[in-house]
Amino acid sequence: MELPAVNLKMILLVHWLLTTWGCITFSGPYPWANFTILAVGVWAVAQRDSVDAISLFLGGLAATIFLDIVHISVFYRQASFTDTQRFGAGMAILSLLLKPLSCCFVYHMYRERGGFLGLSQERSDYQTIDSPEAPTDPFVGSDGRGHSPQGY
Repeated sequence: MELPAVNLKMILLVHWLLTTWGCITFSGPYPWANFTILAVGVWAVAQRDSVDAISLFLGGLAATIFLDIVHISVFYRQASFTDTQRFGAGMAILSLLLKPLSCCFVYHMYRERGGFLGLSQERSDYQTIDSPEAPTDPFVGSDGRGHSPQGY
C-alpha cells in the first residue's frame, strides 16, 4: 500500500494545534508528554537525514498514544465540563485518534531514511574516515601501472 506524501511539518502542526487545544482541559503530564515529543519532531524536521531523530519521534508518538489513553480516561469528568472544557477534551481525543495514522506516516519516513534494523537503503558516494576500504588511486590505469605526469 503506497501512502500519500505527507510532510512531517504538517503532522507536527496538526498535533501541536490539537495538543494546544487539549491543554484547555488537561494539564500536568498531558502537555509535558505531548510537547516533549513534538520537540523531538522538530529535531526530526531539522535533521532530515537523521535516523535517530525520526525513530525517537516515532517511538514517542507510540508512547503518547498509551499515555493519552491513560491521562484522558483518568481525568475526564463529563458531568462537570463547561463547553470550553468539552471542546478541549474533544481536541485531545481527536489528537489521540489521529496518532496511529501519524505513526504510519512517520514509519514510512523512517524507512525512507534507511532506518530498518540499521540497514541503509541508500549508499553514499562519500567515504567515511574510519572506513576499512582503501581509497582507489585515480591515476592507476587498467594495466595496473601508474601514469606519470606528462611534461609539455
